[in-house]
Amino acid sequence: MTLTIQPLGKDTYSLWNEYVKQHPDSTICHLAEWEDILSSVFKYKTYYFFASRNDRICGILPLAHVKTMLFGNMLISTPCCVYGGVCVDDEITRKKLEDRAIDLAKSLCVDYLELRQQSPDTQGWPYKNLYHTFVKDIDADPEKNYKSIPRKQRAMIRKGIDNGLYSTVDTDIDRFYNIYSTSVRNLGTPVLQKQYFKSLFEIFGDGCNVLTIEKDGKPISSVFSFLYNNTVLPYYGGGLPQAREYKAHDFMYWELMRRSCESGISRFDFGRSIEGTGSFAFKKHWGFKPTPLYYRQWLVKARKTPDLRPDNPRYRLYVNIWKKLPLVIANSIGPRIARGLI
Repeated sequence: MTLTIQPLGKDTYSLWNEYVKQHPDSTICHLAEWEDILSSVFKYKTYYFFASRNDRICGILPLAHVKTMLFGNMLISTPCCVYGGVCVDDEITRKKLEDRAIDLAKSLCVDYLELRQQSPDTQGWPYKNLYHTFVKDIDADPEKNYKSIPRKQRAMIRKGIDNGLYSTVDTDIDRFYNIYSTSVRNLGTPVLQKQYFKSLFEIFGDGCNVLTIEKDGKPISSVFSFLYNNTVLPYYGGGLPQAREYKAHDFMYWELMRRSCESGISRFDFGRSIEGTGSFAFKKHWGFKPTPLYYRQWLVKARKTPDLRPDNPRYRLYVNIWKKLPLVIANSIGPRIARGLI
């Protein structure tokens, strides 16, 4: 049967998502709604392709073109997302979709093409061996989950409880954004625009939530999570300076796990981290085992892909300057820079 490749249209969103939801390798990052978010919020040019045989979808590949003066010119599947790349029924379809992506990358004269796969492939592409993800099953019984956490980390959770912390589920992103923007400024990182989080909240609806930790009636830490395919994925989190003192981060992730298992969620995805960083160590201390992510890359104009890690010595001066900016200034100019930190 003839294999055809077509661009995604509004009239095929539902067919695309039906395919994504039944594919074993799919993630929330593959849903068609991301095309709207990437194009409307970040103004990326999107190229969402699907392959079909006999009017039946047999593969998808979401792509977005990210071009910035500071960070380069890239074709990514998928920017702003931990995961991406192709979901296909067979290797022939994979080859056809990837060839289409390579042709597009060449026509756009990008520096490189990147597919954020979760597993290695057989096509011989080089990988960016940078990130690991942390995923494990959780029990329906909160007590069993608590006992599975290593002893030292349980002690941090108990300290949070003893400090009088408690959690609430927010119905908007206002408190989260105030905390998150403060947190990333303190780390020296430009913040993503508030409209991005509003769009996620509006478009995904019950597919995301915001959990905020309070102390004496005041919010001190907050996390924005995705919910997909019986998995909770805490995606963006932050805390005010006093959060560390009260052990709010440990308590926050425990509360997210506890609430999630009680609502029927069976997997906890701690997201990606770079080996050697504090977040990588934090997740290991929770008893999660790192699994490498295979960000496959096809170089077009670049001889090698740029190192965009925050700990790159090249950016050290900028990070230190950013930490000292007044929050109102950081939140004003940060989104224009952050759109290139994909």
